[in-house]
Amino acid sequence: MPASPSLLIVPARFKTGKLYTQIATTSAGVVLGSSGDFNVTRATTATRFNSAGLIESVASGVPRLDYYTSGGTAGCPALLVEPSAQNSALQSEDFTTTWAATNIVVSGNTTGTLDPYGTNLADLLTATASGSSRVVQTFNFVSGTTYTYSCFAKAGNGFFGMTMENGGVASGVAVIWNVSTGAFSVSGSVGSGYTLQAHNIENYGNGWYRCSMRVLLGSTVTGNIRVNTSNGTMSSVVVQSDNGNSVNVFGAQVETGSVATSYIPTTTGSVTRNADVINLSGAVSGCIGQTEGTIYAEFEYKTNIAERRLIALSDNTTTNRVFAWTLNNILYVQVQGTSVIVANPISAGYHKVAFAYQQSGVSGTLFASLDGGAVVSGTTAGTFPSSLTAINVGKNETTGTSSFFWNANIRSAAIYTSRLTNAELIALSTL
Repeated sequence: MPASPSLLIVPARFKTGKLYTQIATTSAGVVLGSSGDFNVTRATTATRFNSAGLIESVASGVPRLDYYTSGGTAGCPALLVEPSAQNSALQSEDFTTTWAATNIVVSGNTTGTLDPYGTNLADLLTATASGSSRVVQTFNFVSGTTYTYSCFAKAGNGFFGMTMENGGVASGVAVIWNVSTGAFSVSGSVGSGYTLQAHNIENYGNGWYRCSMRVLLGSTVTGNIRVNTSNGTMSSVVVQSDNGNSVNVFGAQVETGSVATSYIPTTTGSVTRNADVINLSGAVSGCIGQTEGTIYAEFEYKTNIAERRLIALSDNTTTNRVFAWTLNNILYVQVQGTSVIVANPISAGYHKVAFAYQQSGVSGTLFASLDGGAVVSGTTAGTFPSSLTAINVGKNETTGTSSFFWNANIRSAAIYTSRLTNAELIALSTL
């Protein structure tokens, strides 16, 4: 780094309710000790991808150090920060129960095929006839709502398909993936009321892929979610299968919003995971530059249109604030009410941003570089912030469990009490 930060977070050491910082000093060089450690609140259990390359549950209040990489292998830990989410798909790990089978045999808890937990909770679906072979669960869809439907799949003999439809397949959407290669195969839609906005496939290692589809509902209807064996083709949105096609499945999840969040297991009812609240206030005000400073973060971005906060300095209100945020796949930095666009659009994946602010009279200037790119700048309107006393990571600048939570991993963050030069901002943010 081009200078010594007053605060540095590289997620590594933690305990229930705490995330330890590597550096936390005042602008005068006074070590803050435990007062520089972040408070972590989450009132429910949650899952992460651990250092062994498996999904595991962590207790309430425990920071989630997530080791997931795009190749499905464990990498360096990052801090997983997510909003509250609810999995409304029932029996997410048991397709022999709530799921109604047609032209298919469901073999529960198959031995010899480890699930993403590293246990034997996965089910094997095997088609018993050609045509549509599926397991189906009834679902109540609400008009105007965006749903993300996801499921883990591992290759058997054939392809893997997922469908959302109105109960008679007069309207719906479907996607098929080749889970032998981890590639998208084909998608389709029919009728009105279901708009397929996006689909995705992520490698979780050991042959497992998490497949997902994002769908906007145009009408309120009692419909279905389907999991299908497939030969790689569909008729309208009816996923087709040959007799004997098979696929291993695990962890079905339906949630509102545009991102497939970390896995939430269910049995007979919906289950909610609370948001990750990570913040620091009080004695830490001395390590925040009050008239000038710099904020740095290395972070993962997942494509979505919702407003998200990456990191925010404030007095726990919206009166005085300096922060980085996204909306509609645009990355902004902001001081008080003035924003500067740093990237439009910002691509999915990992990035580094360095963002400086500096007072000039009652207003000020702000500067930012993303991934070592040219510095963009702007001039704030009105009064410059004063009395910055709090740091929020992955949430908005006010107290409590407010909205705008980040929805991905944050690898590191740092704060400087001085405005770094443009050259230093570029060097700091270079990937």
